[in-house]
Amino acid sequence: MSMIAILGSTGTIGSVLARRLVRNGHRVLLAGRNEGKLRALAEELDQQFATVDLTNSQSLEDALGKAAETAGGIKGLVNCVGSLLLKSAHTTTDDEFRATIETNLFSAFATVRTGAKLLREQGGSIVLFASAAAEIGIANHEAIAAAKAGVIGLARSAAASYAAKNIRVNVVSPGLIRTEMTRRIWESSASATASAQMHALGRLGEPEQVASLVDWLLNPENDWITGQVIGVDGGLGHVLSRK
Repeated sequence: MSMIAILGSTGTIGSVLARRLVRNGHRVLLAGRNEGKLRALAEELDQQFATVDLTNSQSLEDALGKAAETAGGIKGLVNCVGSLLLKSAHTTTDDEFRATIETNLFSAFATVRTGAKLLREQGGSIVLFASAAAEIGIANHEAIAAAKAGVIGLARSAAASYAAKNIRVNVVSPGLIRTEMTRRIWESSASATASAQMHALGRLGEPEQVASLVDWLLNPENDWITGQVIGVDGGLGHVLSRK
């Protein structure tokens, strides 16, 4: 029985997704840098894990290739890796910009590169993450918006390149989700209220709502969907807020 690889699986969304997939009967490969967290989650879910540098294409390809051999193949890859740098361009250093691009865009490229090789025989689904900030101008998001806009372009081109191999590539584009990475925003009552008001639905998103969409995109029943960017953003990317 082939498995689904979740890259960045110890983050809030990655771990919620892993639990959801396992609960629904899937086998998952948990991948990331933090061996301690990976091991703990793997033991909780009784699943396989791989410690890997997600910004290194060869490292990722080697780790997933070994897992695929023992599991009878991989049918889906999800890249939940991400970072959040809230700075305007003139206050962002070159090193900060490079790190943002490497974490968000290069890891997505490594995922596509690896997925194209592992899925080319049987097809499958690749899901990447962008951000509503890549689709609408939000102050102090220059670096992360640039990286996530790159993910969107990457996904659409890859969807075209690998469609003949029945490899689907789609993007989930969240608004502000309550995760550990965004905790400093939503833990403050003032910033949480201001952020919620930016979203047309007037509230922040939950990790389970994002995981639900990813699960849906991975499902073979939805295998006529590729090259799409789907917002889980309370309307932030395309709808005026009601304030």
